[in-house]
Amino acid sequence: MISKNSRTLGVPETDPEDYREGTAPNSAVNWPVFIASGGGILAIALWAIIEPGQAETVLTSAVGWISENLGWWYIGLATAVVAFVVIVAASRFGRVRLGPDHSRPQYPWYSWASMLFAAGIGVDLLFFAVAEPVTQYFTPPAGGAETVAAARQAVVLTIFHYGITGWAMYALMGMCFGYFAYRKGMPLTIRAVLYPIIGKRVNGVAGHGVEVAAMLGTVFGVATSLGIGVVQLNYGLSLLFGVREGLAAQIALIAVAVGVATWSAVSGVDKGIKRLSEFNVGLAIVLLGYILITGRTAFLMDALIMNVGEYATSFLGLSMDTYAFDGATEWLGLWTLFFWAWWVAWAPFVGLFLARISRGRSIRQFVLGTLTVPFMFVALWISIFGNSALEIVMGGDAAFGEAAMNTPERAFYQLIELYPAAPLVAGVASVVGLLLYITSADSSALVMSTFTSKVDAAHRDGPAWSRVFWALTTGILTIAMLVVGGIPTLQMATVIIGLPFSVVLVLAMVGLWRSLQDEKARASAREAGASALGIDRSFAQRLSYAVTYADDDDVRDFVIEVVQPTLADVGQMLHTMSGNGEGSDGVLLEVRDVDVVDAVDDQLVHELPEVELVVPLAGGDFIYGVQPISRPMPSYAFSMEPLSHVYYRLEVFGPTGSLGYDVLGATREQLTDDVLARFEEHLEYLELSGMQDGAARSGKLREFSKNVKNRLVDVRSRSTR
Repeated sequence: MISKNSRTLGVPETDPEDYREGTAPNSAVNWPVFIASGGGILAIALWAIIEPGQAETVLTSAVGWISENLGWWYIGLATAVVAFVVIVAASRFGRVRLGPDHSRPQYPWYSWASMLFAAGIGVDLLFFAVAEPVTQYFTPPAGGAETVAAARQAVVLTIFHYGITGWAMYALMGMCFGYFAYRKGMPLTIRAVLYPIIGKRVNGVAGHGVEVAAMLGTVFGVATSLGIGVVQLNYGLSLLFGVREGLAAQIALIAVAVGVATWSAVSGVDKGIKRLSEFNVGLAIVLLGYILITGRTAFLMDALIMNVGEYATSFLGLSMDTYAFDGATEWLGLWTLFFWAWWVAWAPFVGLFLARISRGRSIRQFVLGTLTVPFMFVALWISIFGNSALEIVMGGDAAFGEAAMNTPERAFYQLIELYPAAPLVAGVASVVGLLLYITSADSSALVMSTFTSKVDAAHRDGPAWSRVFWALTTGILTIAMLVVGGIPTLQMATVIIGLPFSVVLVLAMVGLWRSLQDEKARASAREAGASALGIDRSFAQRLSYAVTYADDDDVRDFVIEVVQPTLADVGQMLHTMSGNGEGSDGVLLEVRDVDVVDAVDDQLVHELPEVELVVPLAGGDFIYGVQPISRPMPSYAFSMEPLSHVYYRLEVFGPTGSLGYDVLGATREQLTDDVLARFEEHLEYLELSGMQDGAARSGKLREFSKNVKNRLVDVRSRSTR
């Protein structure tokens, strides 16, 4: 974001002609975060490659210590996150939108659910859907092995590890990203969740530390998925084409993923990747349906209903089970703690995706969809494939069971080999896995580039070269972990690296809850406010407004001729009134060019000026912004504006986003009255909220508020002369 004029009142204004032209600003690299995370990851990768034995020993010891001493932390945190998102969604805060109050979802229910559905499928599902139920059957955490009880528990545990708990972590981060970006006007960054806790210090060391922790978790989480995917695909290619299994082939597959991510960075194939993802979901459904139809359909459907029922009835017990009396510390570290750490590591990555497709939805809609839509598919997938494998093992094929447990990367393909048309089905499975593998590498590189950049708006991404760097770095780390010890090493690294970011999840809950409490105070202030929202237009103004659809030149002219001087005058008045330091210091008027997104095709179309007045007050700044928003041209207006498919509104923005009304065409007097009405409402909010401390509690804010309120009538009268 290029600031054309950012000043405290009294500094000479910039020439209005400055607003006529502009170059789209670029996202700058956040060098402290980039260097710390990139350097740390590369150092770990090089250490693992140079000293693989030492690396494996250290990782094993660290995971053992975490399992022994901090297993309770992961278990308690995961349960707390589920409770938090459900409570928020069920409360009155569930009506709060991930965006301004007037915003509505960008995507209809079907499209949105389809994208959530696509997000619920990962290449690791092909790996664990068969391998984990079989392994849990032979080595359960409690009770006898190779029994009917062990078989029932095996699939339920697998569904539990992929179930609602993990998606609650995604929902938490998605809520935070969407809320702070689309409602509070902050960029899609991790540090935004800390703003309600530490304020402007998020731009310092604390903010950098949170984003470094997120980067480490994301890179290791993605590397784990890529490592699992590459080992499994290696076996699939060996089965289909005779490609030799081994590190050389796996490195080649990693190079393919990095190459595609690099290509995407420089050529922009987002729509192609989106189509591939949709195609991949269709293939996965076909594969699932084939196993269901060609297997024992009635048995599989019975088992599905039983598994979901047992998962539902045992959910609370499973969520809080630390196996304190079962001596299952090692099992806990290899399974539940690994999965919870893995979900934690992926939470920023997937949460960002979920936030981007959920703008305008209420928190209740978002949580309900995120916790149910992907889970339904995951439960269906695991139950059908897992029970199909268990049926074979319990039917007497012990060799299949042993192979699935000892070489889990082969389990999925070995199951498919037992069905008709095995080569064709294995080919479809390989295509599904390869596409999931490639799209994960590409999208993760994009997200990591964004996390290490100073993005100034929710729709911006990091620079292309940074995306290439993170694709390469993730590939190098994946290779390093495979050199050390393969998939078990990747699992151990995830448990360790996920630990720092698990603290961020706690901070995210605290920050979001504080902001939602702030919403409560603002709602109360609005109810007790002095005036309704909107400009009180005359009859002639209303008639003109009804038949006029502003273009970009209209917006620029109005901002320059009306909005900027009006806000400057009001700000100067407030600055003068507070010159004794009783409540406000450094009133700021900022004029900047912003990218306006086309309301029809979601592309950036124009840079238009926005104006923001900020009055710092003890307890909470007053913000009054006027920002251009594009809207699709109504069909009945085509004859009036034949060359344009959009028109523009100048909407008023406060701390919670757009207030939903347009000031274009208002007079300076009307705009002045509206600013003062919103200021009076803000003072009411400060008195009702619990945000007052320090100077506010000493009475200075109340004295200043009383002074302003006593003079509002005089100011309004003066503004109409």
